[in-house]
Parts: sequence; C-alpha cells; structure tokens
Amino acid sequence: MAKVVAFRRPSLKDKARGRTLCKSGFHKWQIDQKKQFDVQQGKLVTIRRCSRCGETRTTLD
Repeated sequence: MAKVVAFRRPSLKDKARGRTLCKSGFHKWQIDQKKQFDVQQGKLVTIRRCSRCGETRTTLD
C-alpha cells in the first residue's frame, strides 16, 4: 500500500518570495544623517538608505 501525502497550499509569504517590493523597485528611501559631506569631491551629498533591504543611493545637492 502506498503512503498518501497530504497536499499543502503555499502560504502567502512563500508565494510572494522573490517578488517583494524592493525587488520590484519600490524601495522605502530614508535620508541617512550620518554622512553628509563627500571628502573626495568636496561637495554636499545626500545618502538615502532603504529601510527594508539596506540598499543605498547617493545624490548631489
């Protein structure tokens, strides 16, 4: 006699894996106040860090 394996539906968390907001380009940018001045260029910069994934983006002001 064969063993019967119960079918388990994937949870929403498992279903959304790999398709999160940050991977789709919808980051939650917040300004990082720790470093505001670029020493090499001598210019004021704004460093934005995503609060979800930690990716950084730098813009000149």
